[in-house]
Amino acid sequence: MKNSKSRWFMCLIVVIALLMISACGNKTTSKSADGTVEFRIGYQVIPNAELLAKATKMFEEKFDGVKVKLLPFEAAVDVNTAMAAGEIDAGLIGSSSVASGVAQNLPYQVIWLHDVIGDNEALVAKKDSGIKSLEDIVGKKIAVSFGSTTHYSLLSALKLKGIDENKVTILDMKPADMLAAWKQGQIDGGYVWYPTLGEMVSDGNIILTSRDLAKDGILTADVGIASKDFIKKHPDVLKQYIKMLDESVQLYRLSKDEAAEAMKNELNASKEDAKFFMDQLIWLDAKEQASNEYLGTDNKKGAFAKTLKDTAEFLKTQKAINSVPDLKAYEDAIEPKFLQKD
Repeated sequence: MKNSKSRWFMCLIVVIALLMISACGNKTTSKSADGTVEFRIGYQVIPNAELLAKATKMFEEKFDGVKVKLLPFEAAVDVNTAMAAGEIDAGLIGSSSVASGVAQNLPYQVIWLHDVIGDNEALVAKKDSGIKSLEDIVGKKIAVSFGSTTHYSLLSALKLKGIDENKVTILDMKPADMLAAWKQGQIDGGYVWYPTLGEMVSDGNIILTSRDLAKDGILTADVGIASKDFIKKHPDVLKQYIKMLDESVQLYRLSKDEAAEAMKNELNASKEDAKFFMDQLIWLDAKEQASNEYLGTDNKKGAFAKTLKDTAEFLKTQKAINSVPDLKAYEDAIEPKFLQKD
């Protein structure tokens, strides 16, 4: 009898917990008396179109009937958590985390590719670490932000070279913590992105970049996601948002000096360094993203859906997720309608 009551009590606790989670996950975007919509964007300090739109105050000046709230994040895992809890309406997240999120049925869809990752992410090693090639990291301490594209890239690179990841001490660190550990000599290397990568390179050597891995078919990207609820309720807001991101891409392409001048404060870098950081990424405009190579269209989803599924298959082998949904689930997780121009 006692055991029966205990089980009943535990079930009650679980039900209450699930109801609380559901309540958090169903938070809706607020709308003021004058009809203004609050649009909560989770961004990261990555030198792409979204950060440029922020730097040029495009969100403040061009949105119609929208109050934008920009919330900074350091790691993809935190963006997934915030999205699941209903704390943001849109966010920037790495493709590996999107692959994981879709597998876990998180309530969002892909609406934009902030960038295809090239030389912006790399494995860098201390000059005195003795690391000259990927094979040399065996027995070394390498930091990476778990759940991010760099984590996926590092593990994929090890698999590609037939290196047992258990022979490498892989430490979970966000960029700021990684840089501190680097300066204190607590790690031998790290797989990270700019601007942190730039600071580490001053005292290190680049061993491998994500552009190198892309040549071997291991593609990674910084992805724009939006909650399904927000997509349903405020498609007009997202249409404006994507239009601004597309305009930022054009600004970068047509006037890199102007873009770098605007971006330098966001990156805490000189104008020259800001330009360098931006050039390490592959910027795609809306038309390019709507092609078969990337997101595609409503009628025919692009190849990026398979990239996400392939990434999920790899994550499953690493026991990062328990199962992988079929390709249709990843196609359904892409919503490219905001890429279409009126």
